[in-house]
Amino acid sequence: MAPRLFWIGLGNMGRGMSANIVEKANLDQPLLIYNRTKQRCIDLSEKLPAGKTETVDSIAEGVSKADIIFNILSNDAVVEASIAEILKNDVKGKLIIECSTIHPNTTEKVAQQVEAAGAQFVAAPVFGAPAMADAGQLVGVLAGPKTSVDRARPYFKGVTSKAEINMSDEPYRKAMTLKLIGNTFVLNMVEQLAEGHVLAEKSGLGTDYLHQWIEGMFPGPYAAYSTRMLTGDYHKREYPLFTVDLARKDAGHAMSLAKDAGVRLHNVETGDVHLAELKAHVGEKGDIAGIYGAVRMENGLPYENE
Repeated sequence: MAPRLFWIGLGNMGRGMSANIVEKANLDQPLLIYNRTKQRCIDLSEKLPAGKTETVDSIAEGVSKADIIFNILSNDAVVEASIAEILKNDVKGKLIIECSTIHPNTTEKVAQQVEAAGAQFVAAPVFGAPAMADAGQLVGVLAGPKTSVDRARPYFKGVTSKAEINMSDEPYRKAMTLKLIGNTFVLNMVEQLAEGHVLAEKSGLGTDYLHQWIEGMFPGPYAAYSTRMLTGDYHKREYPLFTVDLARKDAGHAMSLAKDAGVRLHNVETGDVHLAELKAHVGEKGDIAGIYGAVRMENGLPYENE
């Protein structure tokens, strides 16, 4: 019999990942799902074949039925609260897979709590945008004891992910360290695109020619973010793909890591300043691509590009 799985967290990433587990993993029982806002469980279940998911009303209910528990939540405090709820139950022999992006210190802290309760733990953050989560095209990073990682791997490459970075027998914190450093590349990319497009506009070159060059030289994420900026998606969408608060959380964790290592992340500092300006201008609905609007305002242009 295949392990029973329990999924906690149906945000932008969790929805796509859990749907791919339902569709591609070797499950012989419905995927247990839980979200603080229950409507998200209902909405997901309606999009998937009948009988493939089971909504639970509490973390305790899901833990009691599951062998493997996935956690993907917004920040360190929420993760710690979720782990605390999980550990109120008998978890001996169970596996907890932590996919949230949190500080490496937080990861080590909750891992110790999980192991002390007799369960296994894997730090498994993922790289990719929500569209990549929907398509099962993420890159998973798995760290922890090899026996634990081996239990987790069937749900990554070929299911939720197109590739994996296997850190078997490495400290849990290494997975989160890589995740945070990797996310600085995303922030730096968005910052460079924003600055480039504003310069192209104000210098008279025009953003269309720069966008064509980006599509030719840097297809993929660069071109996608460039499109989001120039089409106004960064200020038109109802719900952000990568919220300003989450982007600032990741930037803060990365700068904390850098400080501890004696390194200065000048580019991240600049991006974080623009994220702060974005948050001040539009509030929590701001999306990381809205850095473009912040750079526009800083250079005498309106936040919205139309």
